[in-house]
Amino acid sequence: MSKPHPLLAIFMFIYALLAVAALWRTFTMQTFDLLTLGVFPVLYGLITRQFWAAVVLKIYLAIQTVALLALATAAVIAYQITPEDVKVIYQGRNIPISGIVVTAVIVMSFQYWIAFSHKTREYLNSKTTSNIN
Repeated sequence: MSKPHPLLAIFMFIYALLAVAALWRTFTMQTFDLLTLGVFPVLYGLITRQFWAAVVLKIYLAIQTVALLALATAAVIAYQITPEDVKVIYQGRNIPISGIVVTAVIVMSFQYWIAFSHKTREYLNSKTTSNIN
């Protein structure tokens, strides 16, 4: 398998966009963190088809999951205390919490599917097999 399957290619494209956004954020705000810059080793490993890329992707997903769970826990606690103050406003628009939850579940599910997909494992192992032959 010389090329990634279509969903993995979409995943890599999205991670490339996130990498550009992470660089932009790092240079404009003069700060960086693991959630934004963690995209780079994952993307590099997938593009170069390194044997460790699957492990790094799964670790990165675990970090994302813990961060999302912490954010959700804080939101639930805040909602219990003052429900009228729990709002997400972006550029003057109120974004419904249910939409954010659905989007987060879809994004995380897609990433988990890619990370644990048999086709992704085949793609990453095909470089090692082709070098042996």
